[in-house]
Amino acid sequence: MHITSRLPNVGTTIFTIMSGLANQHSAINLGQGFPDYQMSEALINKVNEVMRKGWNQYVPMQGYMPLRESIAEKVDFLYGANVSPNTQVTITPGGTYAIYTALTTILQPGDEVIVFEPAYDSYIPNIEINGAVPVLISLKFPDYKIDWEDVRKKISPKTKAIIINSPHNPTGSVLSEKDMDELRSVVRNTNIFIVSDEVYEHLIYDNIPHQSILRYPDLLERSFVCFSFGKTYNCTGWKLGYCISSSELMVEFRKVHQFNCFSCHTPSQVALADFLKNKNEYLSLAGIMQKKRDYFFRLMKQTKFDLLPSHGSYFVCARYSRISNEGDKDFAIRITKEYGIASIPVSAFYKSGTDNNVLRFCFCKKNETLDAAVERLAIIL
Repeated sequence: MHITSRLPNVGTTIFTIMSGLANQHSAINLGQGFPDYQMSEALINKVNEVMRKGWNQYVPMQGYMPLRESIAEKVDFLYGANVSPNTQVTITPGGTYAIYTALTTILQPGDEVIVFEPAYDSYIPNIEINGAVPVLISLKFPDYKIDWEDVRKKISPKTKAIIINSPHNPTGSVLSEKDMDELRSVVRNTNIFIVSDEVYEHLIYDNIPHQSILRYPDLLERSFVCFSFGKTYNCTGWKLGYCISSSELMVEFRKVHQFNCFSCHTPSQVALADFLKNKNEYLSLAGIMQKKRDYFFRLMKQTKFDLLPSHGSYFVCARYSRISNEGDKDFAIRITKEYGIASIPVSAFYKSGTDNNVLRFCFCKKNETLDAAVERLAIIL
């Protein structure tokens, strides 16, 4: 039996490789983005409570209505957006799934999608498996900003969509109000869709406002905006998120969604419907995580790594030119094996393999984990 691969150029992801090496060499894993501390006990108890009350069967394909209503209330509170919980919000098994479903909804073979690199690793395979073509634009190093004139040059009659991601994985950069004005200018009077990855919406620092698509009604009408409960409530293993779009576009999104995942985990949805009403649980997250970021920055002054700015997400990127001129993948593998510290080489987020000698570190860890990690990073030669 032979399968003609839908993704012939895709192998094992760098996250699997680095986590495997971390386990093999008993390394501290600052590679993959997940907390090493417990999530909210109150939310755990709420899920247990609703399971015992019998909330263990299917809820509607679109998601548990009280949860969708809570989401609509939240986005009105945060962004002044008036969205219909009935026709504009769909619960999904994670943010990555929402992005894939959005792209599958709109793409036809031969379509082009603008992708900014470095990019979260699911985007390009999602595009290619739908027979479309990624059009790659590099963010300007070292600040990882969008060159909007370059975007205008890359727009063609085949451009079907633009993917944006803010706060940005892997770099921690964030889009500004000026960026959003540029985006509005680029897509005005076109049929270009937007897929907006906003899974780190509450992980944004330094009093910078999150420029959600939801703030801009003219953009929302052509957008699929994707979110993650896992990033908000430190429960990445739950794989639960949601997508918000216009009513018209959501009809098509749900046609695809219903045959891939008819219904998401019911107890989590029922628990979150009530838990989401506690605004402080998500409003406090930025302050908590900024303290971790700042703590990690202070610790890293002991090392020869040079940290780049990070205004959002779980991540910070670091140059290592004062240590080595090795390629970033070779360097990441070596320090995992020799020093017991795992990271992610940022070249893995470029299809072209662009290597600026930068590693990505995850700082959403216990302070003692960060202490132990930096103790090892400080002796790297």
